[in-house]
Amino acid sequence: MMWMRSAASLMLCGPPKLCKVLQKMFSVGGAYEFEVTSMPNVCGTPDKPFEVTIVEKAEDLPEAKDTPQVCGKDASGCRLAFDLGKSDIKTVAVKDNEVLYSKETEWDVTNPDPQYHYDAIMAALKLAKAALPGGKVDAIGGSATGTVSGANEATWCDIFPNVPPDVYREKVVDIFVRLAKDIAGDVPLKVINDGEVTALAAVTKIKHGNVMGISMGSSEGGGYANKDGNLLGWINELCYIRLDLNPKAPTDPWSKGSHRGLSHMYLGQRGATKLAAKAGVDVPDNYKYPHPDMCTIKHEDHAQCLKLIQKAITVPEKEAEVTKLYETVGVYLGYGLAQYCEFYDIEHVMILGRVSKGKGGDIMLETAKKVLETEFPDLKPILFPLLASSSCCYCWCWLVPIGCCCVCCCCCCC
Repeated sequence: MMWMRSAASLMLCGPPKLCKVLQKMFSVGGAYEFEVTSMPNVCGTPDKPFEVTIVEKAEDLPEAKDTPQVCGKDASGCRLAFDLGKSDIKTVAVKDNEVLYSKETEWDVTNPDPQYHYDAIMAALKLAKAALPGGKVDAIGGSATGTVSGANEATWCDIFPNVPPDVYREKVVDIFVRLAKDIAGDVPLKVINDGEVTALAAVTKIKHGNVMGISMGSSEGGGYANKDGNLLGWINELCYIRLDLNPKAPTDPWSKGSHRGLSHMYLGQRGATKLAAKAGVDVPDNYKYPHPDMCTIKHEDHAQCLKLIQKAITVPEKEAEVTKLYETVGVYLGYGLAQYCEFYDIEHVMILGRVSKGKGGDIMLETAKKVLETEFPDLKPILFPLLASSSCCYCWCWLVPIGCCCVCCCCCCC
C-alpha cells in the first residue's frame, strides 16, 4: 500500500509485540529500509526522516483522505505533449484533436548531468513545436515515470537516477516548469505519471471508471481511475510491488538487492528479455540474462533485445519457442492483476507499452485472461476491452478548455 499511495510516515495500532517488530522492520537496517529511505523522496520531503509510531487505540489513527483529480479529455487548440520513458522521449504536436507530429527520440537516462536531460527534452519539444501553425503553443502537458507533484515538480522521477541528490533538488525538481516556460512562455502546463495516462486513456475510450492502466514499457507503469473516472492522487508505483514470492526470485538494480521478485522484472521489458535466450532467440552474449549488461539500470540493451524477440516470433522455426516466452509473461500479468484486485476495485484493464505490441502481445494478453478465468474464478470478471491496443502505437492528448488552471495534456505511446 506504500507503493500504491505513498507514505511520509507510518502509524501502527495492534498487538504491542507485533507493532514493535514492524517498527523495527520499517527502519534503517530493517527489512524495508529501501521503502524507509525512498518514501521521503517520493513525498517531496527528502530532509524529513521516515517515522514509525505506535498508537494505543484505532481511534487515534487519522481518517482516510484522497485527493481526486479531474483531468480533461479534449485537445482543441495547439498543444504540445511529451512522455519521458526510460528508453526514449516521445513528443507530439496536436491541433484541434488532430495529431500533426509524433516522434520517439532515444536518450540516456543514466547521464548524471541534468543539463543533458534538459537539452534532450527541449530539442525534442522544439521539433514538435515547429509542426504547429506558426509555432503557436496554447498548452503543454506530459507524463513521466515516478512521482510528479500537483505543481508539476519532478519530486521523485527515476528517469534521472544518477543525478546527485543536491543537484537533483536544484536542477531537476523544477525541470518541467522551466522547460514549458522556455519553449512556450506562460501557457498552462500539467505533468502526471505515465501509468496514470494509461488509466485515463481507458476512461476516455470506454466512458467507464474503476480502471487499472498498466504500461509495460522499459519498466511497469501503473495508474488507476476510480468509479467516476478520476485519479486519486496516489502514486501507483506498481513496479516496486513484490510479484514473485519465490525466495530465489531475481533482484533488480533499483532496489539494489533489498528485495526480490519486484514487478520491475516481470511486467516490463525485463520480464521478456530475461527469458530471451531460454526461448531460443538469437541474441548477443551480453543480452543473455544474467549477463552484467542486463543487470543495470540502463534500458538500451533491453530495448534492443525486445526488438529481437519481436522479430523472432515472426520466424516460423522460432515461433513455437518464443510463444512460450510470451505465455510466461502472460502468466506474470494474470497473477499480477489478481494480486492488484486485493487492493483496487478493478472492472476494466488497459495495457499499453512495447511488450504488449504485436503478435507476442496478443498471446500474452490471451494467457493473462486464461489465468484469471482458471486460477481465480471467484474474482468478479475483469473486462479487457482495450487489450487489442497493443497492436499499434497510440498517442493520447487530452485537455480541458484553454484558460482553465487545471489543464491536463498527456501523451503515452506504445
